[in-house]
Amino acid sequence: MGVIMLNYRRFLSAFKLLITLSIVASASLAAKNYESKLINISFTEALPTEGRLVIGVYGDGSLDSIAAELNKATNSAITSAISKVDFKGKRLSTAVITAPAGTDYNQMLLLGLGDKENFTALDWQKLGDIAMRHSVKAFKKSVPIALNVPADGLANMAMGAGLGGYYFDKYFTDEKRHKRQLSLTMVGPSAKDAKTMYTAELEPVVKAIWHTRDVSNEPGNIIYPQQFVERWEEHFDDLDNIKIRVLDEDDMRKLNMGAIYGVGRGSERPPRIMIVEYMAGKKGDKPLVLVGKGITFDTGGISLKNPPNMWNMKFDMSGAASVMGTLHALAGRSAKVNAVAIAALAENMPGGDAQRPGDIVPTMSGKTVSIRSTDAEGRLVLADAVFYAEKTYNPELLVDLATLTGSASRALGKDYAAMFSRHNELVDGFINAGKATSEEVWQLPLNDNHFKAVEHSVSDVMNSGPSAPGASAGAAFIGSFIKETTPWVHFDIAGVAYGDDERTFKASPGSRSFGVLMLNQYVKDNFEK
Repeated sequence: MGVIMLNYRRFLSAFKLLITLSIVASASLAAKNYESKLINISFTEALPTEGRLVIGVYGDGSLDSIAAELNKATNSAITSAISKVDFKGKRLSTAVITAPAGTDYNQMLLLGLGDKENFTALDWQKLGDIAMRHSVKAFKKSVPIALNVPADGLANMAMGAGLGGYYFDKYFTDEKRHKRQLSLTMVGPSAKDAKTMYTAELEPVVKAIWHTRDVSNEPGNIIYPQQFVERWEEHFDDLDNIKIRVLDEDDMRKLNMGAIYGVGRGSERPPRIMIVEYMAGKKGDKPLVLVGKGITFDTGGISLKNPPNMWNMKFDMSGAASVMGTLHALAGRSAKVNAVAIAALAENMPGGDAQRPGDIVPTMSGKTVSIRSTDAEGRLVLADAVFYAEKTYNPELLVDLATLTGSASRALGKDYAAMFSRHNELVDGFINAGKATSEEVWQLPLNDNHFKAVEHSVSDVMNSGPSAPGASAGAAFIGSFIKETTPWVHFDIAGVAYGDDERTFKASPGSRSFGVLMLNQYVKDNFEK
C-alpha cells in the first residue's frame, strides 16, 4: 500500500507540474499572438483617382452626386453599365460593375441607398456595414466609400463599416486567409465634420466592440480568469477616469463568496472578480452597474456537458466581455456618467476539488444554495457578483448579462436577447435602445411563482431543477440576491452571444459582442440627458 501511495503521489505531483507548464505555455502563446490592431478609418474630400470605389444609387434610379459627376465625365457610361446589371438601388443591395472607359478605376461596387428620405443612424450604419462586407467579398479588401451625404450619415457609415470589417483571423498561418480590415477611406464633401463626429462619438464604440470580440473569440487556453483581467487592464490603460480592482480567491473566501468560489474550485486557474469604475458624471450620483457572467470555459463541471459542442463553451464569458466593452465605449467617448462594470470570472472544470451535485454553499448575501447541477454555474457566479454590486454601489440601475440558459435561446432564437425585470417601467427603454442598434430584446415573464420555484427543502435556494421555465427560473435565482427595491434588469444572451452565421455588423464566425451597442445607446438615452 505504501508503494502504491508513493507512486500515486509522484503521479499527482507530475500531473500538477504538467498543468502548471500548460498554463505557462498558454500565457506565453497569449502574449506572443496578441495583437491590438484596430481598423483605421480616414476621411477626405478628395476622390481617389484609381483602383476601386463604392458609389451610391438611390431607389428612384438617380445617382448620388459624386457618382453623378463621374457619370457625366464618362458620357453616362456608368448609368449604362448599371442598366445592364438591372440594379434598382434598393436599400442595402449591391452589385459590381466594371468601371467604364473615361475613368482610371477598375471596378465599382454599387450600393443601394433606397429612398432619399428618413435615414436613421442605424440605416447609415447598415449601409456602411454592407459596403464593407460586400467589397471584401468582391475585391478581397475594403475600398473607398464615396458619397455626398450629411456628416452624420458619413460618420455612421464609417461606424458600420468598422464593425463589418472585423474578422477573427489571428490564428491563420496562411496570410491569404486573413480577412480583418485595418484601413478604410470615407470620401465626401462632409468629410471634415464627419471625422470630428466619428472620432468623438463612434470610433470609441467600434474599438470597444473589436476588443470585446477579440476577448470573446479567444480559446479557453488563452483567456482564463487572470488573463481576462490582464487583457482588459491593457485595454483600459490609456483611458481617463478609470479605476480597477480585482478580487482573488482569498478575497472571495474572506467575503464568504462561496458561490463563485465553488464554481472555480475545480480549475487550476482560480476565479476572479474584476471591477472597473468609470466615474465621469456628477459627484454623488449613484452609478449604473453592469455585471457580466464570465465563465471562461464551461465543461459543466461534475455535471459534465455532452462533448460534441462543448468547444463553444469558450463563449460562456460573453456577458463579462460585453459589460467591459460597454464601459470601454463609455470611457472612450468621455460620456458624462457614473458607471461600473463587474466581471464574475471562473473556469468550470471537473477537477479533484470541484464542487459536487448535492453540495450546499454559502454566499456573500448570507443565503445558502443547494447545488443541484454544477452545470448551472452562471447564476452562481452572478449571485455573489450582483450582491457585491448592490451592497458596494447602491446602483441607480443594476443590469446583468449572461449566456445563462438554452431555454432562452430556444424561445427567442438568434434575433432577440431575453429580458427579465421586476420593474416594468424599465422595459421600454431597453426595447427602444435595442431597436436603434439592431441588438433587439424581448421581455419574458418573471413573477412570484418563479421565485418560489427556486426555493429548496434543505437550503434557501437551489441552482437547478425547479418546475418553472428554465430562463425565468434562472432570472429568479439571480433576483433572489437583489433587493426588490433595486432597479434591476437581467438579459439572457445565450441565443445571441455568438454564432457562425453572417449578419448585420458581423462577418466573422464567433462573437457578436451582443449588448455593447444596446447598452451604450441606453446610457445615451437615459443617463446623458
